[in-house]
Amino acid sequence: MDKDLPVVNAIELAGVTKCYGDKTVVRNVNLTVHAGERLVMIGHNGAGKTTLMKLMLGLSRASSGRVRVLGGDPVSATAAQRSATGYVPENVAFHSAMKGGEVLAFYARLKGVSIAGYTDILARVGLEDAAERRVSTYSKGMRQRLGLAQAMLGKPRLLFLDEPTSGLDPSLRRQFYELIDTLSRSGTTSLISSHSLNEVEARADRIAILKKGVLVACGTVAGLLQQTGLPISVRLHTKPGIASELAGRLSFAGEVHKVNDHSVDLFCFESSKMEIIHRVSALGDMVEDMDITPPRLDEIYNHYMENVQ
Repeated sequence: MDKDLPVVNAIELAGVTKCYGDKTVVRNVNLTVHAGERLVMIGHNGAGKTTLMKLMLGLSRASSGRVRVLGGDPVSATAAQRSATGYVPENVAFHSAMKGGEVLAFYARLKGVSIAGYTDILARVGLEDAAERRVSTYSKGMRQRLGLAQAMLGKPRLLFLDEPTSGLDPSLRRQFYELIDTLSRSGTTSLISSHSLNEVEARADRIAILKKGVLVACGTVAGLLQQTGLPISVRLHTKPGIASELAGRLSFAGEVHKVNDHSVDLFCFESSKMEIIHRVSALGDMVEDMDITPPRLDEIYNHYMENVQ
């Protein structure tokens, strides 16, 4: 990390609006991203995710409001601030005639950082055996990983990742997020734009939900669940033949459904979950097992898309 850079919030947006002509694509967005945090932006196509990322990268200037990245205006960022930032676009493109190692050397010179240890960076993204291969021979997933490698040059304090796992198989996706987790523990902040909701659910410290250019919600998954008031699903497994009796005893819980002769479903809210668990425990041998399933991120997202104007 650059010791000359002050310790600040990684990103601060205050009343940020972006217009193209008479069309407003981002409206009055207020957002703070803390150092070392993993923030994921989700939203429909055209929600404003890419526009916000461009504003934070300094590729575009806000029509109104204040954008601060690593303590400064990204449009007029210093060399130190720019070298402390990494970016992986959704569609990574490199000169096809260059080799993987040559690509990293080229971007290291652009960022003004040392190329020393680039083989280690390639190893961390699973490309150590492809350093001497031309990019034209790379698969889409390999190009995506090379894009992450160039973003990691200079040990950046802040990573912008736009659909970063596009083209990666499940194993490589897992490895990618494990790498992001490692970087986060060392203080690197990551801002990820993604459509893969269930993939990022367990990997994000907070989720920012955008709809039609407006930030409609931002918080932890647990916090967003509490805000939405969506019910939690509880499935009780019982001995065969007594599911109907069990369902009758659970009438206090609200919505109860007998699934078959050995299981019952009920739906409760976060505020009443512990009371239901205590009452179910008091039923003794009637209940052999219990599965508690909170709403997934895609259900929370759909709630905001359908119910917030």
